[in-house]
Amino acid sequence: MRVLAVSPHLDDAAFSAGGTLAALAATGHEVTVVTCFTASVPDPAGFALACQLDKGLPADVDYLALRRDEDAAAMAVLGASPVYLGLPEAPHRGYTSAADLFAGAHEDDQVWRSLGAALEGHDADLWLAPQALGGHVDHLQVLRAVAGLDRPVLWWRDSPYVLRDPAAVPGPALPGGLAEVHLPQDLDRRADACACYPTQLGFQFGGVEQMRTALAGLPEVLLAGDRAREVLATAAVPAG
Repeated sequence: MRVLAVSPHLDDAAFSAGGTLAALAATGHEVTVVTCFTASVPDPAGFALACQLDKGLPADVDYLALRRDEDAAAMAVLGASPVYLGLPEAPHRGYTSAADLFAGAHEDDQVWRSLGAALEGHDADLWLAPQALGGHVDHLQVLRAVAGLDRPVLWWRDSPYVLRDPAAVPGPALPGGLAEVHLPQDLDRRADACACYPTQLGFQFGGVEQMRTALAGLPEVLLAGDRAREVLATAAVPAG
């Protein structure tokens, strides 16, 4: 089975569905993670620059190049192949503060259209994508783009947002008629993969050990429609 996970940022797939992806790869399925917002932007300023300075990285560091290297290491741990679409993150698309990132998509931010067109060129038997729990605009735009493609999708709970708010609701573009599925997971390998993102661990979890503790109690519960469940059954993947 060809499995394609659509990750907004360089860490989301590992944090949210890494255990599932690792287990699928370990049983012989071909796993690819397509990360959407990965573009290096020369001479960042304003909020975009603050997003790297607040993680202890100086202004002259290519932040996204560093994160792509982290992600490549994480994907090797999971057994997945990385693909980077090279679209700009929200701070490079006119979002000017942390609060702005979680206040809904700007009317003129049509990046979901470019994203949908880029994803049209990828083929897979089963897709994974975020529910957009937490409401980060980049996650909302990925949800909107993937939902518009009419693919068999397993929708993951966005971590670490679900840790902070277990009652968080999905983005409005999530399709209806979905049911929970529980696939085999390698949560130890997920934690090892997540440890490959040192630029994010302090900010998101407080450090690597705190990350391991937080994620240890977070099984991956996915939502699936009929088509995704049919794919899992055909591929003989046990889904509880």
